[in-house]
Amino acid sequence: MELLKLLVSNYFIDVAVISWFSAQLIKTLLFYLQNGILQAERMVGAGGMPSAHSAFVCSITIAIAKKVGYSSPEFALALAFACVVMYDAMGVRRAAGEQAKVLNRMVLDLSNPNSLFALLGSHPEKELDEDEDREQKELNEFLGHTPLEVLGGALLGILIAMIVPVF
Repeated sequence: MELLKLLVSNYFIDVAVISWFSAQLIKTLLFYLQNGILQAERMVGAGGMPSAHSAFVCSITIAIAKKVGYSSPEFALALAFACVVMYDAMGVRRAAGEQAKVLNRMVLDLSNPNSLFALLGSHPEKELDEDEDREQKELNEFLGHTPLEVLGGALLGILIAMIVPVF
């Protein structure tokens, strides 16, 4: 109980969690509007618009600026941390997501014997079932963000931190 009381009495954590939750909720709703599928995994998953990571770190950065000032070492540290997180979301994590898409496609193509025979230019004796022994787990393709998704998350985090009053 004391831990819960401590968590809800910390302005920085409150702002960050509100920003993260808002980004995840928006992301889930946008996915639903685009695909017609309510996918609960989007509430906790990475990738998509807006970036919850960017919202989280930007809201903490602005909250620190509001509470201790722009010239404080805490603000400088938070700003540097936010820049690293957003750069990573657009760079390394996005590249890993793009590689996952390619690998998933390769595994799908190579696991289908019919497509292998078509590639080789020969025809199998009997037509093979595509679903035969294909219990394969796909790699997660929702890992990183486009620059627009990172910007959306950053603006959301900044907005929420500006709205939530300092206590």
